[in-house]
Amino acid sequence: MAVVHWLGAGLSTPPGIQRLVQSGYELHLWNRSIDKAEAILDGLDGACQARELDWDSLQGAVGRGDVVVSMLPGNFHVQAAELAIAKQAHFVSSSYISPEMKALREAAKKAGVCLVNEVGLDPGIDHLMAHSLVESYRASPAYAVSNRIEFFSYCGGLPAQMNDFTYKFSWSPLGVLKALKSPAQWREFAATQNGSKPWESVRSYDALLSDGSTETFEAYPNRDSLPFMKQYHFDKEWPVDTFVRGTLRGQGWTQAWRPIFDLVDSLEQVPAEQAEAQLAAKADELWQAYAYDEGEADRVVLCVELAITDPDTGKKIWHQAYNLDAYGNAQGSAMARLVSHTVALAVEAVLAGNVPTGVWAAPRDEELVNAWLSFLRQQGEPIVHTDFLANG
Repeated sequence: MAVVHWLGAGLSTPPGIQRLVQSGYELHLWNRSIDKAEAILDGLDGACQARELDWDSLQGAVGRGDVVVSMLPGNFHVQAAELAIAKQAHFVSSSYISPEMKALREAAKKAGVCLVNEVGLDPGIDHLMAHSLVESYRASPAYAVSNRIEFFSYCGGLPAQMNDFTYKFSWSPLGVLKALKSPAQWREFAATQNGSKPWESVRSYDALLSDGSTETFEAYPNRDSLPFMKQYHFDKEWPVDTFVRGTLRGQGWTQAWRPIFDLVDSLEQVPAEQAEAQLAAKADELWQAYAYDEGEADRVVLCVELAITDPDTGKKIWHQAYNLDAYGNAQGSAMARLVSHTVALAVEAVLAGNVPTGVWAAPRDEELVNAWLSFLRQQGEPIVHTDFLANG
């Protein structure tokens, strides 16, 4: 029987681990601190064990047909995937597909294994929603190659109780601060747009929430949105006015974070090593001031929206969206549930033979998309599909 080797016992892992063990899978939870791993497995009735993460020990333990799940920092994913390929085991991660991961495609196919990535929240659930919307539009009477397209996908982790900083950290803030230095590319006003600093591209976004209400957030483009047009199977001939994948923040974020932005700006003028040290020091300061308290609820808002306009009349003829507004509860933080449950679904899909060999992101297969979204709803996640033009 295949073994699931889950690497990393961070805050976003427990719900998915618990699901797999309770569903009858054998799971080994590997972590540098074995105490953390044991705490997550404590009380679970099933075939599971905590193991201290050591790469030599892991290499000896992984067998053919097993699944290696990496919930470690991103710089370890390729190492874990290469280990999996060498042992003819599969690999699952919630992170974006890096160029180095993509380069393993042929090796994975030759080994007869699949490397599945982008199966968390964002990226992950957002992909499922996008695929569903695009395929629904393609199948609709409104479909025409000449129609003009607007696509928005925004996600944000927020405090359930908003604070003066408009944010709280569930893990080290350093990654969040480094992301502020990442350039972004997206499509807007029927042209490619570029931004080097997120705070310079902030706009208001009115999100339709799961309860039917509307809330205004600050939003900004994140990373390079453009490759996802191909991933979501947009035709090259479609006239795309807007295509943006981005991050949601609470109102007032730009103002509350101004000192952070000023720091990031100033570090462009100092040596890299010194800049890294100052950024790390600020991250430690923020962790002390704005970390989630034990048991404190978080909030996740995810909105994926596709709007279609007739090019001749300028009238909107198709407009649908998925929305999710989830809060932390007794089953875990909203972020942990949404990330790790989706990772667990990917593990199950791999072991069921529902994923081809090679390197893949979240599935676009209609049956899997619907099954995963249905499962999340059954778990109580408030995923709502809205047809804005259903009533004319």
